[in-house]
Amino acid sequence: MSQPLQDVTVIIPALNEERSLPHVLHHLPPVGSVIVVDNGSTDGTAAAARQAGAHVVTEPRRGYGAACLAGLDAMRRLQDADDGATNIVVFLDADFSDDPAELPDITAPIFQDRADLVIGTRLAGRAEPGSMTPQSIWGNRLACFLMRLLFGVRYTDLGPFRAIRRTSLDRLGMCDTDFGWTVEMQIKAAQQGLRIEEVPVSYRRRIGVSKISGTVIGTVRAGWKILYLIARYGILKTSA
Repeated sequence: MSQPLQDVTVIIPALNEERSLPHVLHHLPPVGSVIVVDNGSTDGTAAAARQAGAHVVTEPRRGYGAACLAGLDAMRRLQDADDGATNIVVFLDADFSDDPAELPDITAPIFQDRADLVIGTRLAGRAEPGSMTPQSIWGNRLACFLMRLLFGVRYTDLGPFRAIRRTSLDRLGMCDTDFGWTVEMQIKAAQQGLRIEEVPVSYRRRIGVSKISGTVIGTVRAGWKILYLIARYGILKTSA
């Protein structure tokens, strides 16, 4: 292993991903710890995670950001219990659309001290045809354009597969509990002058139906929240 991945904690929010989650955990390289946050599943998601050896946290409050925050709380509790240290936190979806085997590519810029935050970009990477809906592609491009305009930072994607230095993450004070988690992180990283790098990643059609882009209401709610946060931090200049 070329990188000390034992210093990496992977947080995987999961909602009814019983079919896909075993594939994600099977293809994930060995890391320090894996935390799966069961975000109110009604299937066997939690059991599948435990069977694969992941630490399972239950967060009944629905929302992608709520699940990520619960995972971070669990990581801190686990470290307090065993005196371990996580230097890098990786966020990865449970639907097997991203390739978990590419985790070393995502973490490399941090290990090499070139970056504090690394975004896996699907739009500049190897996205399988049909893996992203037209509204998702358009929405990502619009959000990135607005962030460049307002914050002077160049992004190509809001990809969920990302790695961040633990100390940098603590400084951001993340608080969004739903669709705005990824864009909040990228805005705050730009505002605080973090070193940011994008890494092209593979992206395949997910197993199952997306809770966001797979429904009209999910797409509308996510798009509204992302644009609201960009305006809030960039135009209204208020803090969250």
